[in-house]
Amino acid sequence: MCKPDPNQLETLVRQAALDTGATVLAINPLSASSSTPAATSLTGSRRRRLWELDSHAHCPVVGVCLPIAALRRLVDKVLEGQAVADDYELHCGVIAECRLRTPVAEAVQRELDRRCMLPLRQAAKAKTTEALATWWHEASHGKDLAGAFWATLTHARCTSALEHQVLGEVHMLQHQVGMARRVDLQHFENLIDENAVLAREMAAAQQRSTRQADEYRQRSETQQTQIVQLRAQLIGRDTVIASLREDLQTLEAAAPGLKSRFELARESERQIERLHQLERTLLQAQQEAERQRRRADELAAELQRRDATAAEPLLADISPVARFDDQAVLCVGGRPASVPVYRHLVERTGGRFLHHDGGEEDSPAKLDSTLAAADLVICQTGCISHDAYWRVKDHCKRTGKRCVFVESPSSAGLKRALLQLVPVPVTAIEAPP
Repeated sequence: MCKPDPNQLETLVRQAALDTGATVLAINPLSASSSTPAATSLTGSRRRRLWELDSHAHCPVVGVCLPIAALRRLVDKVLEGQAVADDYELHCGVIAECRLRTPVAEAVQRELDRRCMLPLRQAAKAKTTEALATWWHEASHGKDLAGAFWATLTHARCTSALEHQVLGEVHMLQHQVGMARRVDLQHFENLIDENAVLAREMAAAQQRSTRQADEYRQRSETQQTQIVQLRAQLIGRDTVIASLREDLQTLEAAAPGLKSRFELARESERQIERLHQLERTLLQAQQEAERQRRRADELAAELQRRDATAAEPLLADISPVARFDDQAVLCVGGRPASVPVYRHLVERTGGRFLHHDGGEEDSPAKLDSTLAAADLVICQTGCISHDAYWRVKDHCKRTGKRCVFVESPSSAGLKRALLQLVPVPVTAIEAPP
């Protein structure tokens, strides 16, 4: 609470009397202010005036109900000048004026009644002190605290206890408002810092946006230019196509059947191209077949050379082999390169050599006739077909001809087969010339 100087009003009055030459009567402000509230009755309906309130109520009434700017305008209007005092001095001076019914107090009374017209009407509905206390409790939690405060203190049913309660609540609320204001100020400063950061970020974002907009505009202009060029090319192409179609229609009209002949020419070109491709493929196949044939000849010559080399010891040492004078020896199967070696070996024993490849190139019917002409049969099972194998086996079983089956086709195997066919050995066989 502000504590104004009790002699300030008297000093101001005396100074004004000296300036105007008026006579000042002796007045005791304290006795007047102390007797005025006691004279107010709680049984009437007249509202209390500002100067009728207790002295300790003037400070919160002036501080809460009137903004400092409005208070300064009010005092300037009453004094018909401009107050040079600061806010605190102005506040204390108005409080001192409100202790009595002065022009300043009446002006403050009228201003507060004007500002708090609606709360005054609402508070007037309370006919008892309890109803007024209830209304204050509800209105103090609303948005117009100043109006509720002024309407409650000046109400005709406001007792000293209710006034003390209201003043205490407003006093504590002022402390809370001051603390909240400091908190809000700190929060406001934080918001200012955050706003500065956001402003910098927004400026950077605007720069990026401007740069991207410029790039997009440039790309759009480039694309528009390309679109125009493509449209021009498309129009030119359509024009050429239309001209060619007209020329084609003219040619078709001039030469009937031109379209079918053109299609036949295209088909002929395709067939010629396919024929050339087939010829290239055939030439490649012939070249590959020639390479394979030469390789096969080389392998056959190498195999014949090896068989001849392997048969030399047999021919040099053929004494254990039997003689087959005037007997036909049929050899079924065997490698073609080894056939000359087999022939020479059989003929050196005095026999007649017969051969069938086992179904590789010779027909099965020829095998039957060859088996019928043979006296002895040597079947090399590793080089014949299944059909030839069963034909040989069945014929020898039916006719009782001697037959030897050799698994691996070689000169040594043929020698062993000859030994099995005729177990009676001869003394010697002449060497080949």
